[in-house]
Amino acid sequence: MIHLSNITKQHGNQLLFRDASFQILPGSRTGLVGPNGAGKTTIFRIITGEEEVDAGEITCAKRTSIGYFSQDVGEMAGRTALEEVMAVSAETVRLAAELKEMEAAMAEPMDDDAMAALLERYGTAMEEFEHRGGYDLDTRARTILTGLGIGPDRYDHPVESFSGGWKMRIALAGILTLQPDVLLLDEPTNHLDVESIIWLEEWLAGEFTGALLMTSHDRDFMNRIVTRIIEVADKTVTTYGGNYDFYERERDIRREQLLASHKRQQEMLAKEEEFIARFAARASHAAQVQSRVKKLEKIDRIEIPPEERVIRFEFNDPPRSGDDVAVFNGLAKSWSLPGGGEKSVFSGVSGVIRRQNKIAVVGVNGAGKSTFLKVLAGRTEPTDGSVALGANVSLGYFSQHAMELLDPKKTVFETVQDAMPLATIGVIRNLLGAFLFSGDAVDKRIENLSGGEKSRVVLATLLARPLNFLVLDEPTNHLDIRSREILLDALQNFTGTVVLVSHDRHFLRLLVDRVFEIDHGEMRIYEGNYGYYLEKSQQLHLAAC
Repeated sequence: MIHLSNITKQHGNQLLFRDASFQILPGSRTGLVGPNGAGKTTIFRIITGEEEVDAGEITCAKRTSIGYFSQDVGEMAGRTALEEVMAVSAETVRLAAELKEMEAAMAEPMDDDAMAALLERYGTAMEEFEHRGGYDLDTRARTILTGLGIGPDRYDHPVESFSGGWKMRIALAGILTLQPDVLLLDEPTNHLDVESIIWLEEWLAGEFTGALLMTSHDRDFMNRIVTRIIEVADKTVTTYGGNYDFYERERDIRREQLLASHKRQQEMLAKEEEFIARFAARASHAAQVQSRVKKLEKIDRIEIPPEERVIRFEFNDPPRSGDDVAVFNGLAKSWSLPGGGEKSVFSGVSGVIRRQNKIAVVGVNGAGKSTFLKVLAGRTEPTDGSVALGANVSLGYFSQHAMELLDPKKTVFETVQDAMPLATIGVIRNLLGAFLFSGDAVDKRIENLSGGEKSRVVLATLLARPLNFLVLDEPTNHLDIRSREILLDALQNFTGTVVLVSHDRHFLRLLVDRVFEIDHGEMRIYEGNYGYYLEKSQQLHLAAC
């Protein structure tokens, strides 16, 4: 379908990849992985024609339609949510209008040649219309928009009234509705809640029949969808058959094999070079020496790509808190509506958070998870009820808003140094290294950081402080898979108490030991891990049906 052969691409002085080749075949499901800046987005832009290669060839089957969802959704204005989704399929809408015009023209008298030409054009347009799924376009748009969390009651809302995260969902719905032959998705699960992620998994697995190439920071999502991985790293492109977990295992195996081959080659080279050095001055061995010199010149030297350094930072144990970290009784929260009146978020919520609990707060989008964390952290007052923190509790709170509170003019190093003023330069640098800031990166100003980098800075400052109760609202947002693994490792080893909201199921599965579910304004507490919660909640759902 799409073939990229021996492509080379360079940005300025940075070579992204050389002589790279891979294919996107009909119906294939491929994950695109690699470190930031390696060239993943460039691959997308090359396929869509937004960028050209410096060398190599790209071939694409005729009439192949490509849909590309990126994090840059552009301006949205002047339409309703449903109209914005339909606008992406403008060519299908145009074909429908053209078919209608041709059908009207067929009812008028004309000579045989004109009718034959019109019927031929009509047949071509009809074939393309059916190929694009034109007959169920409206139904498909509504189904996808609802699946991504925007129901019929919001179809006609002006797109300007939606927040940035919801606009991303509308943009994603538009690309999915297009139903292209090749679907390119750049981080489609960003800004989606668990319910929408699961819906998207099922839609891609069941409804979408085209080829898929995607990036994602959600390990579970990748594992459930893709059957092949393309890695962009170390100036080359490598293909692995299997899902993300298979790719990680296979990559390690291949590296071990490469190291073994490199070692054998180095031993062979050392022997040959020793022979050449020993007998270079002897006329009796001149022919042998010359033969070995030529042999060495022809050998392809095995290069070992630099290995990513993994720095483990040993966090000091926080001061011990009381056994009951937080007790909340009859909690209720309502928000005032702009036109008057109030909207109840939750009510009658009671429970106890015990020392060293790792608790996930779950619920559908809009259930009140973030509001509950704000009340728990003392960032907003409850409408009713109370929250009492236990003895010696020192609380730290993280939300996406925390990134906005960073001083944009300070460097990464200065920001973390402010959080731990008594620490040595070595300790601060080691902490920053653990959160993927090394070398000159520690001197970057906050204003020049990406969302993921800012998240890592805030999380590093939180974990560096002597806090024993962490309240974290979506700490995995904006973080790539490696950064999430670093945070997961830090929280697993954290000896204090954690309450968090996250849409990363892999993260929750390996971390939490209790689950608080907010459902229709009430809280249901599960005394078990995330797997236990999924099992029990499914049983409750089936019983209700």
